[in-house]
Amino acid sequence: MAPRIRPLIAGNWKMNGLKTNALREAKKLAAKMRKQGQLGRPGCDVLLCPPSTLVVPLREALKGSRIALGGQDCHAGVSGAHTGDLSAEMLGDAGCTYIIVGHSERRADHGESSREVRAKAEAAYRAGLRAIICVGETAAERKKGQTLAVVGKQLTESLPKGATAKNTVVAYEPVWAIGTGLTPTVDDVAVVHGNIRARLKRRFKDEGAAMRLLYGGSVKGSNAAELMAVANVNGALVGGASLTADDFWPIVESSI
Repeated sequence: MAPRIRPLIAGNWKMNGLKTNALREAKKLAAKMRKQGQLGRPGCDVLLCPPSTLVVPLREALKGSRIALGGQDCHAGVSGAHTGDLSAEMLGDAGCTYIIVGHSERRADHGESSREVRAKAEAAYRAGLRAIICVGETAAERKKGQTLAVVGKQLTESLPKGATAKNTVVAYEPVWAIGTGLTPTVDDVAVVHGNIRARLKRRFKDEGAAMRLLYGGSVKGSNAAELMAVANVNGALVGGASLTADDFWPIVESSI
């Protein structure tokens, strides 16, 4: 039997959060994690990806809680004349250990191609960070029956040759489910995650078999346990429900 893949519950705060409220919620979450740690738990990893303005304040608030910090994006370069951008090295220096790349909102709002996503993932590797590489289909693509083809193409073009189970997490987020309250059926999730796993195993062999696959898209406390029980779902990438400790913690508990 293959060893259990340790789940990862990641919160993506997107463009939300001011310091006072953010620190309050982070401290509440940290307290819950510390309590579970004293009981010999949790059995999952927890990650928060706040706006870059909050990385350093949250780093201090989360000390001793084992909650990791991540960036929401990075530039592919180490440094240079790129006003408003942050390199993976800069995020690592601020306390991040993960970087989300290729989120559908970046692909759509900023026109990022899978080639650019791959370059950003390589930048994360270069800086010694883990890349959470996002893939997912739109509602129109799903309606046309193109889900597996679209996700497969993104997967092939976005993952670098150097991807391993240690430096790479793949997140499947159907674009039509993000922030809408809609979710695929568990059978639909199982089909897509199974297809992703098969592709990863063909390309990366044992490393592909061990990579964590997250589901994202309207994950909340009421549906987390059901989603986390699906084969090849090794955690969640959570949006709105990660903004408060009271909403996020039930999702964490579903994987403990």
